[in-house]
Parts: sequence; C-alpha cells; structure tokens
Amino acid sequence: MNSTFLPDERTGPATGPPPAPPAGARGRTRRRALHWLTAVGLQLPALVLFLVLVLLPMLFALYAAFFRWGGFGMPSDYTGGDNFTRLFQDPVFLGDLWRCLVLVVLSLAVQLPFALAMAVLLNQRLRGRAVYRMLFFAPYVLSEAVTGVLFAMIFAPGDGLADQLLGAVGLEGLGGEWFADPSTVMATLFLVMTWKYFGFHMMLYLAGLQSVPRELTEAALIDGADARQRFRHVTLPLLAPTLRISVFLSVIGSIQLFDLVWVTTAGGPDHRSETMAVTLFQYGFKRYQVGYASAVSVVMFGLSLVFALAYQRFVLRRDLEGATTTMRGGTR
Repeated sequence: MNSTFLPDERTGPATGPPPAPPAGARGRTRRRALHWLTAVGLQLPALVLFLVLVLLPMLFALYAAFFRWGGFGMPSDYTGGDNFTRLFQDPVFLGDLWRCLVLVVLSLAVQLPFALAMAVLLNQRLRGRAVYRMLFFAPYVLSEAVTGVLFAMIFAPGDGLADQLLGAVGLEGLGGEWFADPSTVMATLFLVMTWKYFGFHMMLYLAGLQSVPRELTEAALIDGADARQRFRHVTLPLLAPTLRISVFLSVIGSIQLFDLVWVTTAGGPDHRSETMAVTLFQYGFKRYQVGYASAVSVVMFGLSLVFALAYQRFVLRRDLEGATTTMRGGTR
C-alpha cells in the first residue's frame, strides 16, 4: 500500500488528488447550466429589443430634457432645469394637468360604473346577450383614428348626425359647435371616450362576474338576501381585484391620452381640450422644441410611474400577495 495517502503523525493528514464528484452531480450541474443558457438565449432577443426601443429612448429623453434642442444633431446647449421651470410656469401645461385630473375623475365616477352596470345586466340570462356583448365591445376594436374621424362627422356643426337628430325631435337649440365650443368640448370628448372604452371595461367585469362561484350567491339567496344585498356582500368583494385593475388601466390611459384628442380637436379650441401628450407632440414635432417636449415626456413618465408604484403598494398589494401565495402553494 502506498504510504503517501496514509495519515502520519509527522506529515499530518493524508494528501492526494480530491475525490471525483459523483456522476449524478456532474449531470445535474450540466443540466442546470444548459437550462440557464437556454433561458438566456430565449430572453436575449426580447431584452435587446427592450434596450434599443424602450430603455435607451427613455434615457435619451431624460438627457435631452436638460438642453435647448431642436431635434437636429446632438443636444449641446445645456440649460439645466430651465425646461422644467418653464414647464410648471406654462398655463397650457398646468391646464393639461387639470384636464387630466378631470378626465380621471369622470372616468372613475361615470365611465366605470356605467361599464359595471352593463356587465351586471349582460351577465343575466337574456335573449341575444351575446349580440349585445359584441355590439358594446365593437367600439373598442376600432382604432382611435377611425373613432375620431367618425365622431368629427357626427358632431359636425349644422349638418352632423347629432344636430340632425336633435332637429328631428324639436331640440335643435341644443345643437351647436360641439368640438369648437370651449364650454362643450371636454364634455363631448368625454362622451366619445366613454363610447370608445367602456366596452373594454365591461368585458373585464363580465369575466370577473363569471368567475364568482354560483354556490355563494345561491347560499346568500337561501339565507334571505335580496339582489342588492347579494351584489353588495358577495359579488362586489369577489369582483374587487378586477375593479382595481380596471381603475389602474383607466387612470394610466387618461394620463397618456393622445390619438383620440388629436384626431377630433388637436387640442383646440384655444388649448381647451389639450392633454400632456398633445402638448408634447405640438412642441416636439410642430415647433421643433424637442428639449422642452422631452421635459413634458419626463413629467408624464414620472406621473405614471409614481401612480403605478403607489397603486401597487397600497391597492394591488393584497392581490399580488394572494397570487404569490397561490403559486407557492401550487408548487409544493
């Protein structure tokens, strides 16, 4: 026997080549490396696209917001925070913030309750309810450009469909310059927005209503609860996660609203229907003040980000924790 590998009082513990890892351990290591390389390879194209089309433009917009730049060449006239100072002193942009708040409040107070009421109605056993669902959801399928052109013709002063219908029932005095009158442009615009988007929220609520277990409503009925009590104490709590997602999408959509406004009014008359996105477009692509437009985009992104993080932290937290707990329970 070779004494080199035996312990000795003078030389200490035995020395020699380390034992080879078991074949099973080597196989697991190779499989783990293969899985990691596969995951990286599958995600790499999406990460590259995200970096090139999303992250880099965002960082460049933040960089350009500190320059007086017309969009040609590279920004060189550094102005510090002058664009942001000018932004919050601009009555047009301050009006944009106010109009965004008005649209958010109207959406939460009118559009979403109307969509919920229609979803509850179409969740009942009605003849032709599939047709009604299709008709109410169809406006959402149309593009914003088509919707804007359509309602620009409907609300055309004098010879538009809206004025013609009012004249046919003897209410021609209620007609007027719907999109051209500063006192009616926001109400008309919100009417178009409701027609366009309420079907999307209605379908969200329908999906949530159909996931409510029928056994719970039947148990409440046996206990003597009427329809209002069943909706208040059974349906509404179970529909709460869907309602929270709908509110989130509605608020973010109001902050970023652009194409429908641009096609119908282009922000007029006298900036009375202008939104932050329309202001960004006006300064960036009409007046070639890209540095100032970049500051507008940074503020828009900041508002969306702050709202999203706060909403996730204080409103969606229970839903996310419940989903995480469910996933962990399912993997055990």
